[in-house]
Amino acid sequence: MRRMLIMVSFCLLTLSLMPAQSFISAQKAEAITGRWDLVVQGSDGPYTSWIEVTKGSDDKLAGRFVGRFGSARPIKQIEFKDGALNFSLPPQYEMRKDDLIFSGKLTGRKLEGTTTSEAGKTITWSGVPAPALKAGKVKWGQPVQIFNGRDLAGWKLRNEKAAGCWSVEDSSMTNSKGCVDIMTEQKFMDFKLTLELKLALPKENGGQPSNSGIYLRGRHEVQVLDDYGKPAESHSMGSVYGFITPKVNAAKPAGEWQKYEITFIGRQLTVVLNGQTVIDKQEIPGITGGAIDSAEGTPGPIMLQGDHGKVWYKNLVLTPAK
Repeated sequence: MRRMLIMVSFCLLTLSLMPAQSFISAQKAEAITGRWDLVVQGSDGPYTSWIEVTKGSDDKLAGRFVGRFGSARPIKQIEFKDGALNFSLPPQYEMRKDDLIFSGKLTGRKLEGTTTSEAGKTITWSGVPAPALKAGKVKWGQPVQIFNGRDLAGWKLRNEKAAGCWSVEDSSMTNSKGCVDIMTEQKFMDFKLTLELKLALPKENGGQPSNSGIYLRGRHEVQVLDDYGKPAESHSMGSVYGFITPKVNAAKPAGEWQKYEITFIGRQLTVVLNGQTVIDKQEIPGITGGAIDSAEGTPGPIMLQGDHGKVWYKNLVLTPAK
């Protein structure tokens, strides 16, 4: 008992001798670590973003970032002091040559701050902690055919200004050049999804490999890409764009029908591509570029990317969790 009292007294003495600023900074560093869902008030409307902040064994902070477009990338510089967060990183697909610079303040469990647009205008951003979304046991409901093969009933365009750029062709839904994304009007949380797709040949796509994506809840892109025979990586067919590399690139050549079977529970994802399990119960860390919003804890639509090349989708069947 006496030894315990001595140890407690020693700890209290150590804390009393520790510089107050160091103690406060240590507390606050813990407060900022983790994943954050961001909303940026862009010049043409709000868009989504995401950061993950980690602390190494040397107590230095590091992080990665997902912007409006593109994939997860390392943060070059990050600092958190007295409740203020500052980080910067080079552009990826942003139309700018200077670094992206974000400055903000943590108040309670909310981040708020400013950055600059591609045009150099000051814009605001905010963030909240990303939900854990633990995968539990689920009971499945009845399968629902979310595309009827006749028309686009139950679907809407991401941007109605591009009306008419998706159509039905031979019982498949397909996009035209210069199209936009299309999504279900209905929203889903946990589900199983099966579908078939076909990518256009390069000669049918201006000489370029065709590219699309299946956005789960409108936020997490499972990649669709004409990259048959290439090594699997985090941007290849069957990947979660920039986050999860498939075990193998199970893609078929462009012009052939391919099949996806996707199970998504919480953050846990299983993907079967053309009969091969390429992702097996792995966690999706956060939203991918192009997400409709960053409200990860809420249901969202199935969204098909339509602005990167011609693609056909058919036999879309979704089984929701009860």
